Amino acid sequence: MKVILQRVLRAAVSVDGEIRGSCGKGFLVLVGVERGDCEEDVRVLCEKIAALRVFEDENGKMNLSVRDVGGSVLSVSNFTLSASCRRGNRPDFTAAAPPDEAEKLYDLFSETLSELVPTEKGVFGADMKIDMIADGPVTVPLDSETLRGPRRK
Repeated sequence: MKVILQRVLRAAVSVDGEIRGSCGKGFLVLVGVERGDCEEDVRVLCEKIAALRVFEDENGKMNLSVRDVGGSVLSVSNFTLSASCRRGNRPDFTAAAPPDEAEKLYDLFSETLSELVPTEKGVFGADMKIDMIADGPVTVPLDSETLRGPRRK
């Protein structure tokens, strides 16, 4: 599972002109579910996101987490994070999980994260428009395999 964490002052996602999810100061999290991802991937990423210290303290140092600053999260599904551009100029998305599997893990991700920090989400599979004000910008890619290490067989 891969995510892109964007520190924001605010973010909102809309579908057909209607806002479906939003957050204030915190993170916009783009979530890519890949084949073979499981509940452990969700747990590892959610714990890291809630604890990641990328907000400034009173001395201007990035020492505070989204929880420390009373922030919130907007979670948006994004299968294109699984793109491979190794061959040709058209991205290959075969590493992305099938939609039914991806939706279940994306929902679990959003629910699990909401237990740690206030979280709203977009609409899985919809053509979404995102409005945000990046803060910094501070953008952090996270990959569950890198965080947890290789799976044991």
